[in-house]
Amino acid sequence: MKFIHRLAYYFGGFSLGIILLIFFLSGKKTSCDYGPNARTTKNISKKHKQYSENAEVAMAEYHLDSTIVNDLIRYGTIDFSKSDTQSKPCKTYHVENSFKTQDFKLIVRNCDSVATIQSITLLKHKTQ
Repeated sequence: MKFIHRLAYYFGGFSLGIILLIFFLSGKKTSCDYGPNARTTKNISKKHKQYSENAEVAMAEYHLDSTIVNDLIRYGTIDFSKSDTQSKPCKTYHVENSFKTQDFKLIVRNCDSVATIQSITLLKHKTQ
């Protein structure tokens, strides 16, 4: 069999496989959260949230609501060098994200069934 025929069979099968995958996975909520940041933010986002008194004061001061805080966590970046990932039973994570033109840092205590937002702070912008 000539090379061009083998190539045509390969691409035909490959494209058929891709079409089948798209068909089977199109309606499902599938995601590829393989990185540590994505797994951790997804884990925290799924849990019931509690807010400390400091976090509630900061939310009122910066005009944030629970939906915005959830989005800050879900799409944020975790600073693992500052986070306490070894403590039991609850780990503490430092999450950084921006909303509108403001950068925020959240400290989240992630336990088995609940995530507690300990504090929300506005990061200072560097002047250039």
